[in-house]
Amino acid sequence: MSSCKLKPGVVQVEEKEAPFTNQVTTAQHQWLADEPEDLGGADKGPAPMEMVLAGLGACTTMTLRMYAKHKDWPLDKVTVTLTHAKGKASDGKSDKFIRHISIEGDLSDEQRDRLLEIANKCPVHKTLSGALEIDSKLL
Repeated sequence: MSSCKLKPGVVQVEEKEAPFTNQVTTAQHQWLADEPEDLGGADKGPAPMEMVLAGLGACTTMTLRMYAKHKDWPLDKVTVTLTHAKGKASDGKSDKFIRHISIEGDLSDEQRDRLLEIANKCPVHKTLSGALEIDSKLL
């Protein structure tokens, strides 16, 4: 792994063990990514798509928490469960993420409806559902 300190917002992924175990490093954290054993990996960490889903789920809960706090709403707990369905979007070609959001607290129906709207405005949701460009370069 590179010995230089990463800046916040930068993620480095480096092969650790063959065939698929990777070390993921950010400015403050390290963890492993891997494929499950049935795909030839060692299952030492979440699979790449699981990390994408985790990012969406974490962003959703954090966005809802911030909004409820700002509004002083009695939101007690948010749980997000996500799955990925390859090629199952309404166009029959694109992938689909299924996100189930459970919110607990003494909230009115209007507050619950508004929180669903806000969930769709979390930054990761907006990035994943908008036009996306990936600029790749060999170093």
